[in-house]
Amino acid sequence: MKKNIYNKYDKVLIKDLPQVLFPGEIVVVSAESEAEKAVDFLLSQPLLGIDTETRPSFKKGKQNLVSLLQVATPQVCFLFRLIHLGLTTSLIRLLEDKTVTKVGLSLHDDLFSLHRIGNFEAGNFVDLQDLMTEIGVEDKSLQKLYANLFHRKISKRQQLSNWENDTLSEKQKRYAATDAWACINLYNEFNQLKTSGDYQLIINDEQDKENVQENISEEG
Repeated sequence: MKKNIYNKYDKVLIKDLPQVLFPGEIVVVSAESEAEKAVDFLLSQPLLGIDTETRPSFKKGKQNLVSLLQVATPQVCFLFRLIHLGLTTSLIRLLEDKTVTKVGLSLHDDLFSLHRIGNFEAGNFVDLQDLMTEIGVEDKSLQKLYANLFHRKISKRQQLSNWENDTLSEKQKRYAATDAWACINLYNEFNQLKTSGDYQLIINDEQDKENVQENISEEG
Protein backbone atom coordinates (compact mmCIF):
# COMPACT_ATOMS: atom_id res chain seq x y z
CA MET A 1 0.00 0.00 0.00
CA LYS A 2 1.29 3.42 -0.90
CA LYS A 3 1.93 5.91 1.85
CA ASN A 4 -0.57 8.75 2.07
CA ILE A 5 0.96 12.20 2.43
CA TYR A 6 -0.73 15.56 2.21
CA ASN A 7 0.17 18.76 0.46
CA LYS A 8 -0.99 20.51 3.63
CA TYR A 9 -1.41 18.70 6.93
CA ASP A 10 -4.30 19.74 9.17
CA LYS A 11 -2.72 21.27 12.29
CA VAL A 12 -5.82 20.41 14.32
CA LEU A 13 -4.93 16.73 14.07
CA ILE A 14 -1.45 17.08 15.56
CA LYS A 15 -2.58 17.31 19.18
CA ASP A 16 -3.98 13.76 19.06
CA LEU A 17 -0.82 12.16 17.65
CA PRO A 18 1.63 10.24 19.87
CA GLN A 19 4.63 12.34 20.85
CA VAL A 20 8.10 11.58 19.53
CA LEU A 21 11.37 12.36 21.36
CA PHE A 22 14.99 11.88 20.47
CA PRO A 23 15.92 8.49 21.99
CA GLY A 24 19.70 8.82 21.96
CA GLU A 25 22.51 10.37 23.97
CA ILE A 26 22.63 14.14 24.50
CA VAL A 27 25.96 15.88 25.11
CA VAL A 28 26.07 19.52 26.24
CA VAL A 29 29.20 21.32 25.01
CA SER A 30 30.33 24.49 26.77
CA ALA A 31 34.15 24.47 26.36
CA GLU A 32 36.33 24.77 23.26
CA SER A 33 38.25 21.56 24.05
CA GLU A 34 34.94 19.67 24.13
CA ALA A 35 33.77 21.37 20.94
CA GLU A 36 36.92 20.30 19.09
CA LYS A 37 36.38 16.64 19.96
CA ALA A 38 32.68 16.83 19.14
CA VAL A 39 33.32 18.38 15.73
CA ASP A 40 35.93 15.73 14.92
CA PHE A 41 33.35 13.06 15.65
CA LEU A 42 30.55 14.80 13.75
CA LEU A 43 32.64 15.25 10.62
CA SER A 44 33.27 11.51 10.57
CA GLN A 45 29.55 10.88 10.09
CA PRO A 46 27.72 10.65 6.74
CA LEU A 47 24.71 12.81 7.65
CA LEU A 48 23.92 15.40 10.32
CA GLY A 49 20.76 17.12 11.47
CA ILE A 50 21.13 20.75 12.52
CA ASP A 51 19.07 23.41 14.25
CA THR A 52 19.46 26.45 16.50
CA GLU A 53 17.64 27.95 19.47
CA THR A 54 17.46 31.58 20.52
CA ARG A 55 16.15 33.11 23.71
CA PRO A 56 12.80 34.66 22.79
CA SER A 57 12.42 38.41 22.94
CA PHE A 58 9.06 39.83 23.87
CA LYS A 59 10.04 43.38 22.95
CA LYS A 60 9.16 44.58 19.48
CA GLY A 61 12.21 45.08 17.29
CA LYS A 62 14.63 43.30 19.62
CA GLN A 63 16.21 39.98 18.64
CA ASN A 64 18.58 38.13 20.91
CA LEU A 65 21.72 36.41 19.66
CA VAL A 66 21.50 32.70 18.97
CA SER A 67 21.97 30.70 22.15
CA LEU A 68 22.34 27.10 21.07
CA LEU A 69 23.49 25.08 18.07
CA GLN A 70 22.33 21.48 18.08
CA VAL A 71 23.89 18.94 15.73
CA ALA A 72 22.66 15.35 15.68
CA THR A 73 23.44 11.93 14.31
CA PRO A 74 20.82 9.17 14.64
CA GLN A 75 22.40 8.12 17.95
CA VAL A 76 23.82 11.25 19.62
CA CYS A 77 23.12 14.97 19.66
CA PHE A 78 25.62 17.65 20.67
CA LEU A 79 24.24 20.87 22.11
CA PHE A 80 26.79 23.65 21.60
CA ARG A 81 26.10 26.46 24.07
CA LEU A 82 27.03 29.42 21.94
CA ILE A 83 26.46 31.89 24.77
CA HIS A 84 29.55 30.34 26.40
CA LEU A 85 31.50 29.27 23.33
CA GLY A 86 30.82 31.87 20.70
CA LEU A 87 31.56 30.68 17.18
CA THR A 88 34.82 28.86 17.79
CA THR A 89 37.37 27.73 15.22
CA SER A 90 36.09 24.18 15.49
CA LEU A 91 32.47 25.22 14.93
CA ILE A 92 33.44 27.31 11.92
CA ARG A 93 35.19 24.22 10.58
CA LEU A 94 31.94 22.29 11.00
CA LEU A 95 29.82 24.96 9.34
CA GLU A 96 32.19 25.41 6.41
CA ASP A 97 32.67 21.68 5.78
CA LYS A 98 31.66 20.62 2.27
CA THR A 99 31.92 16.84 2.64
CA VAL A 100 29.24 15.96 5.20
CA THR A 101 25.60 16.69 4.39
CA LYS A 102 23.98 18.83 7.07
CA VAL A 103 20.20 18.91 6.84
CA GLY A 104 17.88 21.36 8.55
CA LEU A 105 14.70 23.37 8.15
CA SER A 106 14.49 27.04 7.21
CA LEU A 107 18.28 27.11 7.16
CA HIS A 108 18.39 30.65 5.86
CA ASP A 109 17.19 31.81 9.28
CA ASP A 110 19.60 29.58 11.20
CA LEU A 111 22.59 30.60 9.12
CA PHE A 112 21.64 34.27 9.38
CA SER A 113 21.54 33.95 13.18
CA LEU A 114 24.92 32.23 13.23
CA HIS A 115 26.42 34.87 10.95
CA ARG A 116 25.46 37.47 13.53
CA ILE A 117 28.03 36.01 15.94
CA GLY A 118 30.80 35.04 13.50
CA ASN A 119 31.97 34.98 9.90
CA PHE A 120 31.97 31.78 7.88
CA GLU A 121 31.10 30.47 4.43
CA ALA A 122 28.32 27.91 4.65
CA GLY A 123 29.33 24.46 3.44
CA ASN A 124 27.15 21.51 2.50
CA PHE A 125 23.66 22.32 3.80
CA VAL A 126 20.33 20.94 2.57
CA ASP A 127 17.02 22.61 3.49
CA LEU A 128 14.05 20.31 3.97
CA GLN A 129 11.67 23.02 2.85
CA ASP A 130 13.27 22.95 -0.59
CA LEU A 131 13.16 19.15 -0.79
CA MET A 132 9.56 18.64 0.28
CA THR A 133 8.21 20.73 -2.58
CA GLU A 134 9.62 18.08 -4.93
CA ILE A 135 7.03 15.58 -3.68
CA GLY A 136 4.23 18.14 -3.45
CA VAL A 137 4.33 18.91 0.27
CA GLU A 138 3.72 22.59 0.97
CA ASP A 139 4.04 22.57 4.78
CA LYS A 140 6.96 24.60 6.12
CA SER A 141 7.09 23.80 9.85
CA LEU A 142 8.98 20.87 11.34
CA GLN A 143 5.98 19.88 13.42
CA LYS A 144 3.65 19.68 10.41
CA LEU A 145 6.18 17.88 8.23
CA TYR A 146 6.85 15.25 10.89
CA ALA A 147 3.15 14.73 11.50
CA ASN A 148 2.56 14.44 7.77
CA LEU A 149 5.25 11.88 7.04
CA PHE A 150 5.37 9.93 10.33
CA HIS A 151 2.07 10.62 12.14
CA ARG A 152 3.99 11.62 15.28
CA LYS A 153 3.88 14.87 17.23
CA ILE A 154 6.90 17.02 18.02
CA SER A 155 5.96 19.10 21.05
CA LYS A 156 6.88 22.79 20.82
CA ARG A 157 6.32 23.58 24.51
CA GLN A 158 9.99 24.38 25.16
CA GLN A 159 10.43 26.60 22.11
CA LEU A 160 9.86 29.86 23.99
CA SER A 161 11.82 28.86 27.09
CA ASN A 162 14.98 30.64 28.21
CA TRP A 163 17.85 29.16 26.20
CA GLU A 164 20.34 31.31 28.11
CA ASN A 165 19.67 29.64 31.45
CA ASP A 166 22.82 28.71 33.37
CA THR A 167 21.75 25.07 33.12
CA LEU A 168 19.43 23.71 30.47
CA SER A 169 16.58 21.58 31.80
CA GLU A 170 16.18 18.00 30.70
CA LYS A 171 13.04 19.00 28.79
CA GLN A 172 14.96 21.75 26.97
CA LYS A 173 17.76 19.38 26.05
CA ARG A 174 15.42 16.68 24.78
CA TYR A 175 13.40 19.23 22.79
CA ALA A 176 16.49 20.71 21.14
CA ALA A 177 17.89 17.29 20.29
CA THR A 178 14.56 16.12 18.89
CA ASP A 179 14.39 19.01 16.42
CA ALA A 180 17.85 18.28 14.98
CA TRP A 181 17.36 14.51 14.93
CA ALA A 182 13.92 14.84 13.29
CA CYS A 183 15.57 16.53 10.32
CA ILE A 184 17.60 13.38 9.66
CA ASN A 185 14.48 11.22 9.74
CA LEU A 186 12.63 13.53 7.37
CA TYR A 187 15.57 13.67 4.97
CA ASN A 188 15.85 9.88 4.86
CA GLU A 189 12.10 9.46 4.41
CA PHE A 190 12.04 12.04 1.62
CA ASN A 191 14.79 10.17 -0.23
CA GLN A 192 12.99 6.87 0.20
CA LEU A 193 9.70 8.27 -1.11
CA LYS A 194 11.35 10.18 -3.94
CA THR A 195 13.31 7.13 -5.09
CA SER A 196 10.53 4.55 -4.76
CA GLY A 197 7.56 6.73 -5.72
CA ASP A 198 5.66 4.67 -3.15
CA TYR A 199 3.37 7.45 -1.96
CA GLN A 200 0.07 9.08 -2.80
CA LEU A 201 -0.22 12.85 -2.53
CA ILE A 202 -3.59 13.97 -1.21
CA ILE A 203 -4.60 17.55 -1.89
CA ASN A 204 -5.97 18.84 1.38
CA ASP A 205 -6.91 22.48 0.74
CA GLU A 206 -10.50 22.01 1.85
CA GLN A 207 -10.43 18.46 3.16
CA ASP A 208 -12.00 18.09 6.57
CA LYS A 209 -10.52 16.51 9.67
CA GLU A 210 -12.55 13.31 9.45
CA ASN A 211 -11.28 12.44 5.96
CA VAL A 212 -7.63 12.95 6.97
CA GLN A 213 -8.11 10.76 10.04
CA GLU A 214 -9.75 8.06 7.92
CA ASN A 215 -6.79 7.94 5.53
CA ILE A 216 -4.32 7.75 8.44
CA SER A 217 -6.30 4.87 10.00
CA GLU A 218 -6.38 2.94 6.75
CA GLU A 219 -2.63 3.41 6.34
CA GLY A 220 -1.65 1.84 9.51
